[in-house]
Amino acid sequence: MFTICWSAKGGVGTSVVAAALALIHGGQDPAGAWLVDLAGDQPAVLGAPPPDGLGIADWLTAESLPGRRALLDLARPCGADVSLLPLGSAELPDSRHPRWTALAQHLSDLAQPVVVDAGHHPPPAAMIAEASASLLVTRPCYLALRRCVPVAASASGVVLVDEPGRALRAADVAASLGLPIVATVELDPSVARAIDAGLLVGRLPRQLSRSFAVAS
Repeated sequence: MFTICWSAKGGVGTSVVAAALALIHGGQDPAGAWLVDLAGDQPAVLGAPPPDGLGIADWLTAESLPGRRALLDLARPCGADVSLLPLGSAELPDSRHPRWTALAQHLSDLAQPVVVDAGHHPPPAAMIAEASASLLVTRPCYLALRRCVPVAASASGVVLVDEPGRALRAADVAASLGLPIVATVELDPSVARAIDAGLLVGRLPRQLSRSFAVAS
């Protein structure tokens, strides 16, 4: 299983959604799960030390194409169940760069579940083509939905980060984007506290686990 999480607007919770999915998958699979960080926020979300070596961006932009082994060697353990492939220090190449195809194929060939945090822009088409699911993360916010509508075709489903007091409902979001809502995550202070304390890996809030019972 190869899942990509992304958003059309920053600050909606994409990195937390991706981390939660990877932790859930990792806890369910005896071999753990892979978390691919294309946004650069996962070490902070997971309470891990800042990476100081090479990462995915360096692999993608190397002069000669590194192989699968070189890709997997970039991984760092985050708890017992998740291996993190960090962003690295280079800039990501253009979404049309042919090396995205090689990355997508390597990830889709892995036996363990893979979750990609693609940040606040649509993933490269080569990644979407290999993915089991392309999940657009958004809040029920008019401004966020305006950004989502033009890029909704790149998604197969929506993870809705719900906020109390919003006029828009899940049905409104699904109708606006023409996509199914695969999970609804209610804003919960326990999630913010777990991230601030660096405890998300060791103590995933139950609310997140329940929210992703369908999506995972």
